[in-house]
Amino acid sequence: MDIIPAIDLRGGKVVRLSQGDYNQQRVYADDPAAVARQLESAGACWIHVVDLDAALTGRRTNAEAIAGLCRAVSAKVQLGGGVRDDRAVEAALALGVARVVIGSAALKDWAWFEALAGRAELAGKVVLGLDARDRRLAVHGWTEQTDLTVAEVARRARPLPLAAIVCTDIARDGMMTGPNVELAAEVMKLSGLPVIASGGLRDLSDVACCKQAGCAGVIIGRAWYEGRIDLAAALALGRS
Repeated sequence: MDIIPAIDLRGGKVVRLSQGDYNQQRVYADDPAAVARQLESAGACWIHVVDLDAALTGRRTNAEAIAGLCRAVSAKVQLGGGVRDDRAVEAALALGVARVVIGSAALKDWAWFEALAGRAELAGKVVLGLDARDRRLAVHGWTEQTDLTVAEVARRARPLPLAAIVCTDIARDGMMTGPNVELAAEVMKLSGLPVIASGGLRDLSDVACCKQAGCAGVIIGRAWYEGRIDLAAALALGRS
């Protein structure tokens, strides 16, 4: 199982939000590239980067920070936030990221997303982001709630050649209350695709639960920034 530490960017700084609330922000660092090097030095092979500004506005104002981060490490980067059309996908990959996470745009135009996922040159580079609040999906930086359920979109995704699905429980994100393993397992069953659990991870026991449930990966955020979890130990558990 991949252990994927997260770097959330806002205004070029490394931050964390609580439950996706832009008014509940904590700044952890001014240099994203330095944080990425620290994560890589602990053994991380993947880094999950979220451009919070782009998620909200659709504008890639953190492009320089993302490109610098990608240049600073050999670890692979997956980028989410603000990837809403073909041009944005291509621009994101040009920054040096290995794959893009698409959430809002996929839910708003599923036909476009299906076509994108089927492009041969994007094999292994497209990830679906499902961000759930009470099992209903949210878009645009989690500021808008839709009527779509996690279950129905997971079923839709089943035939697509996606690299993975990132499944986030918004209520748990940044709260360190434990990941929603049941939700991740449901998405795995309905989609038949690799699922990366996100939101709420606290400690190594949560890593073990995600692994036991069959998750392809788990994203670690606030627990690492606040010293609650040893990343090297988590990586070793993921590999075991």
